[in-house]
Amino acid sequence: MSQSGLFEEPGERSPPSDAPLAARMRPRIFEEFVGQEHLTAADAAFRRAVEADKLGSVILWGPPGVGKTTLAEIVARATSAHFARVSATSAGVADLRRVVEEARLQRRSGRKTILFIDEIHRFNKAQQDAILPVVEDGTVTLIGATTENPSFEVNSALLSRSRTYVLQALEDEHIRQVVRRAIEDEERGLGGLDVAMEPEAEEALVNLANGDARSALNMLELVVATSSLRGDDPGVARETARITLEDLQSAVQQRTLLYDKSGEMHFDLISALHKSVRGSDPDATIYWLTRMLESGEDPLYLARRLIRMSVEDIGLADPMALQVAMAAQQAVHFLGMPEGGLALVQCAVYLAAAPKSNRLYLAHGEARRDVLENRNDPVPLHLRNAPTSLMKDFGYGEGYRYAHDYEGGIVEQVNLPERLAGRRYYEPSDRGYEARIAQRLAEWRRMLEER
Repeated sequence: MSQSGLFEEPGERSPPSDAPLAARMRPRIFEEFVGQEHLTAADAAFRRAVEADKLGSVILWGPPGVGKTTLAEIVARATSAHFARVSATSAGVADLRRVVEEARLQRRSGRKTILFIDEIHRFNKAQQDAILPVVEDGTVTLIGATTENPSFEVNSALLSRSRTYVLQALEDEHIRQVVRRAIEDEERGLGGLDVAMEPEAEEALVNLANGDARSALNMLELVVATSSLRGDDPGVARETARITLEDLQSAVQQRTLLYDKSGEMHFDLISALHKSVRGSDPDATIYWLTRMLESGEDPLYLARRLIRMSVEDIGLADPMALQVAMAAQQAVHFLGMPEGGLALVQCAVYLAAAPKSNRLYLAHGEARRDVLENRNDPVPLHLRNAPTSLMKDFGYGEGYRYAHDYEGGIVEQVNLPERLAGRRYYEPSDRGYEARIAQRLAEWRRMLEER
């Protein structure tokens, strides 16, 4: 990467007229930003921190096309900071060193530097470690963008020195606003082409975008380019050209062939995979998983989803499911691709063939509701630890019954706060290993009733 590509000042010049529509329409200020109101609204803590020039290092985590890069540029513009952009897919440690050298020069002149690292999850540990000291001493303010869970992909030391903000896929209404603005904008958009979309075409485009503004604008630009919307004679007046559903469908076919290297409808495919596993259909499971792998899906993303399935849809009906899923994740890390893909297939088929239970998932949800919606009472005195004489004097641990001193290791004792006494969260199913757990719990309850 050339040094000139590392340093830039957002807003100094507009993108060239032949730049992609998505680049030309990139919002420049908070007021132009669509969506992510929890960050961009006038009273949002993130925006207030930016406008007060008090924003520290942050990680922006969200799917593609929701505004991570745009937010970084708005922050730099709002704070008049020096802006250094690095893509983790192409930059190395030498590039980072040049950024740091420039940042130190800027700091001497009283100007801060924002280091924006796109796809930070693709930096290895050494590269992430290289920026840790300058983030820690304030030489740079880091804004990292990632589509991957930062708790998996960002070093814990760097993560602890940054605040993570989650960006969500845009709602359909947001995508609709983005598309209409691009059509109407005469300075940066398509306003000079006198373009309009039929309602059916607009709705189809919004649905196909799947919450990704960049994808929506790329599709819009493609359908304009592939439709006969421009007059041959610029001196001849013409009526407004309308984009039809047929125009869009034709353009999308071309987009799929030319630009979509990850396969169709990411969220539809992962939904099909998850529901095939939940529905105990190993054949459909193999198909959907293989299709995602061959389409270029991140194997670690798939590993995380399989781990989720093992606890959400199987749980204690087969306690081995989680171990198999974790082993598959480790195998992908160790083997890489394509060899690691077979470990994912083995895991997915195991999960599909395993007995199913969502009782742990339901129990956790019930307990979480009680924790979040009800008063959090103190721990009962008999359950508290009493390492000091003062704590014993206050009754800590008094009356506690040591289970091993009782027949069968079972003792009747209240282990919940008083207002929740008797509450049952976990009711095991009659499937797989969970059926044995149900029998065991029933036997214990019978023993307690007979004492």
